[in-house]
Amino acid sequence: MSVYRSNKHIYVQLVDDMQHRTLVALSTGDKNFDGNELNGKCEQAKKVGLLIAAKAKAAGIDKVVFDRSGYLYHGRVKALSDGAREGGLEF
Repeated sequence: MSVYRSNKHIYVQLVDDMQHRTLVALSTGDKNFDGNELNGKCEQAKKVGLLIAAKAKAAGIDKVVFDRSGYLYHGRVKALSDGAREGGLEF
């Protein structure tokens, strides 16, 4: 599970390193993501974590390795990981 954080959005994708392909991806900038009712970027990141966990479960993925891409584990990155754990992903 790889995370990228920009000033406006947070992106997460589940990547299979053996086959070099992306299995599931989601971000706050996607057309299908509706975060208008949420207050702040941390709440949006948590919702992205919950949604990526649901997509991963649908794809048959239970366990992942969390790659925070060098970002500190606080704020939006922590909120995303908390949401993914609440959604049922193990890492």
